[in-house]
Amino acid sequence: MILGCLFGFFMLESTNGQFPFDDQGLKFSRVLDWIDNYYVDSVDKEVLVEHAIYEVLKGLDPHSSYLTREEVIAMSEPLQGNFEGIGISFNILWDTVYVISPVQDGPSDKAGLKPGDRILRIDGNNVAGIGITTDEVYDMLRGNKGSQVTVSVKRKNIPQLIDFRITRDKIPINSIDASYKVTDDIGYIKINRFAQTTMDEYNQAMRDLKRENINNLIIDLTGNGGGYLEVAINLADQFIEAERLILYTEGTNSPRKEYRATRDGNFEKGNLVILIDEGSASASEIVSGAIQDWDRGIIVGRRSFGKGLVQKPLLLPDQSMIRLTIARYYTPSGRLIQKPYNMGRDNYNLEIIQRFANGEFAHVDSIHLIDSLKYYTLENMRIVYGGGGIMPDYFVSMDTGYYTDYYNLLVRKGTITKFTLDYIDKYRYELLAKYPSFELYKNNFHVDDSLHRKLVEFGWRDGIAENVKQYAISKEQISRMIKAYIARDLWSGSEFYEIMNEGDSKVQTAVMILKNWDKYEASLLNRKE
Repeated sequence: MILGCLFGFFMLESTNGQFPFDDQGLKFSRVLDWIDNYYVDSVDKEVLVEHAIYEVLKGLDPHSSYLTREEVIAMSEPLQGNFEGIGISFNILWDTVYVISPVQDGPSDKAGLKPGDRILRIDGNNVAGIGITTDEVYDMLRGNKGSQVTVSVKRKNIPQLIDFRITRDKIPINSIDASYKVTDDIGYIKINRFAQTTMDEYNQAMRDLKRENINNLIIDLTGNGGGYLEVAINLADQFIEAERLILYTEGTNSPRKEYRATRDGNFEKGNLVILIDEGSASASEIVSGAIQDWDRGIIVGRRSFGKGLVQKPLLLPDQSMIRLTIARYYTPSGRLIQKPYNMGRDNYNLEIIQRFANGEFAHVDSIHLIDSLKYYTLENMRIVYGGGGIMPDYFVSMDTGYYTDYYNLLVRKGTITKFTLDYIDKYRYELLAKYPSFELYKNNFHVDDSLHRKLVEFGWRDGIAENVKQYAISKEQISRMIKAYIARDLWSGSEFYEIMNEGDSKVQTAVMILKNWDKYEASLLNRKE
């Protein structure tokens, strides 16, 4: 079983057998034949069938859907945890492809590509100054394992182009964005999806953190829209005692099926905080719901998305797919956390925007809970609610104090990212010489006024007029982003989040709770309502 990345929860199964063809199926087939044989204009039967399937599924629920063969392939890649290519992180700046970093021990790393290299040709074809897109670069660099591609790069201080003949291979797609020690005894792991490789990544992260003697843990599931069900269960299993229920599924044509913790986990005893927000869905809600129902840890953040429907992917003969809702899933206390969808798909899809408009992201009192959907946790008999996501034990409002139109333009146009890339391209070696370790960089590098001024001037060239008043409001956040992007390009994503999380109110709240665990355990996990 798998939980789809786009808030999906489904069982993978191919339909290789015969389709039952009743009177209604025959009726539809006859209509298609009549259109094909008698309609006044020529028609594309494939398009008609796809449109009909789409409309049928559209009338069921928000998560029953149709995917073309190409969409199936695109959906599967992130969950499988790898693709085939040369293994580089890149960006396009001034119409030139810049290498941000090769994947460690990947084909490009082994061939000798370095951060800051500019790719000017791919297999002899010019890719600079022609308006090439990110997708076009992907198409040229990806390919079957074992195939080869030649990239010609311009390296700083070397006048001639350098050709690299690179053999493509399997390239991992990481599902853990960051793992680091926050304080002497608090560890942090951010999971962006539940993919095939997630547990291997998680176990490695935990081994590293335990070597640093952490006994408190933050699992960040904010923005995590789902993934494989087995992975969600395995992750919850690390924190919950054996034989305890993690979730169950049930539907009219799907008998109840229970999923329980099966073994000793690697963090069953330490203090635990799970971070969620409105982007945490499906698999993320299974993990946080199980933790909450067993009073195993404290859930911090904002109400999660509210996805509790089970889809079964059914492969069609042309390798397209329908994802058909067959059951609902329930947390250990019996909660269905699926939000209502009886007002139609449009209202359903706009529900998150409506939450924001109603003030829910800023004030917990704006959330109206229904008494009929009241449940009780299984250890301490605390009240929890179903019917629309996981409500956190400790609410943290969305931080919008630094939002200005000027800041939003810088972010939307990628100006801060491009500015940082340009800055690192010019000063990479000077930065590494001055800050040979991340700790030195973190404690001593500061974004001074001259660097802010350079960003403003860079923004001019990017079509963004200066706004002194708004810049002052957003300055602290802009400083943090510049410093974090530099850290990411010099080291890794963990260092990026280590800096960004210093200004993240959810993470800082989690740290506060873990530092004062007895107090918050008493007030949150042992409260009675």
